[in-house]
Amino acid sequence: MQLSEEESFALADEAPPWLSMAMRIVVDAARLLGAPCLTPITGAHIDGCLYHGDAGVHFVERLAHLGGRVTVPASLNVGALDLIHPELVRADAHYREMAGRQMRAYLALGCAATWTCAPYQVGRRPARGEFVAWAESNAVVFANSVLGARTNRNGDFLDICCALSGRAPYYGLYLDENRHASVCVDVSALAPALLAEDAFYPVLGAWLGAHVGSEVAVIDGLPRALGEDRLKALGAGAAASGAVGLFHVAGVTPEAPDVATACGGVPPRERIALDAAMVRAARDALSTTAGDALDCIALGSPHFSEHECRALAALLAGRRAVCPIYVCTSREMLARIDADGTRAALDRCGVTFVVDTCVVVTPVLAAGGGVMMTNSAKFAHYAPANTGYAAIFGSLADCAASAIAGQVVRDERSWR
Repeated sequence: MQLSEEESFALADEAPPWLSMAMRIVVDAARLLGAPCLTPITGAHIDGCLYHGDAGVHFVERLAHLGGRVTVPASLNVGALDLIHPELVRADAHYREMAGRQMRAYLALGCAATWTCAPYQVGRRPARGEFVAWAESNAVVFANSVLGARTNRNGDFLDICCALSGRAPYYGLYLDENRHASVCVDVSALAPALLAEDAFYPVLGAWLGAHVGSEVAVIDGLPRALGEDRLKALGAGAAASGAVGLFHVAGVTPEAPDVATACGGVPPRERIALDAAMVRAARDALSTTAGDALDCIALGSPHFSEHECRALAALLAGRRAVCPIYVCTSREMLARIDADGTRAALDRCGVTFVVDTCVVVTPVLAAGGGVMMTNSAKFAHYAPANTGYAAIFGSLADCAASAIAGQVVRDERSWR
């Protein structure tokens, strides 16, 4: 590998021990990945702050004990505790102690206490072409696709080492040639009413990830006025069902003014005309049970934006939910909706806010399992294995109506 003088010094005995430890890990990862060199980065998003076992705690505490400090701005993904509502977490003393220690150690390294899987909704957003080292799959795909920044899908613990060293392995989606689409998905035959549905976008993402895996696709025929929440849902679904790190939407995302540009001037290896039957099958695959039984509603994977919170408040329209509604969001979004009265309106409807974490990675839901309804493809994908709850997918309007009715209610008209 080719290393700069500064990078070589970071590996030397004279370097601060925390820096040499981080740089050794980054360099070894780069060698394993076949990267010819490292690249400087301007920011990082850290997923390793989520407690999965004691080893992760000891790792970050070692870096902190050595005096480590991040050398680029670094935001933090969800932890394993809701620090604002600690009573929501159904965990034993050891879990609470170790999860708290892990979160505090990352703060000691100089990371920002964002505690969100949607860092693009809070704080600094990288500019187009900016090299960052982000972890958390939906954040990675949003940074690459929607913002036009550049990052690979970094794993836990490599992420913090990149933030400490200010370097990342130079490979994958940092390179121009790896950002061109090889698959073109044409959705122009789908009904406008379906394309207008918010629930279509997580379904499209789930289909995309399952079909293309880690390849880059360009989607043609979507409305030009797509909001960030729809693009967020699309990317999260694709990153959960597959390993998508970048997608393009022709005429919408920054590197895709048209299909030809997104493909780098080369014809795609595959063209797919998406039809209604394919979309319906992808939607149905997100549900792991049938019937009208319902135990809870879970929303906010990725974390709910303030716009999504307001949309839920409008749908509930002051009515008290019969079924528990959990809304996962960041503390910054919670502060914003607190300021404009949206939180108070949702409180009156019986909504429970979960911040700093989410119900699929932290034991918040009632023990024993049941049926969970969600409008998130990511929740639907991970919830059965992580929580023991069966998943039913529906739109946000379906979720609100079901919470009021106390049983599953779904409007099927746009899906026919």
